Amino acid sequence: MNIDIKQFAALQKASKASFFEQQKLVKQIMLGKTVLCKTCQQPLTLHTPEQSALTGIRCVKGCTDIALDFA
Repeated sequence: MNIDIKQFAALQKASKASFFEQQKLVKQIMLGKTVLCKTCQQPLTLHTPEQSALTGIRCVKGCTDIALDFA
């Protein structure tokens, strides 16, 4: 399977946009703002190493699950 340059550029652009969207979401939550899951509209919560072995940001239903490394 070959991917042409236009397809690769589109994939790269979508990936970059997704990264910056997640980065913005993480910043908002770490500032204490309420951010809702795009799928279930439940609040996203930050799980730190003190709270859970599985660190990250997620909703109650698990629709959104962003793993974070607290090093």
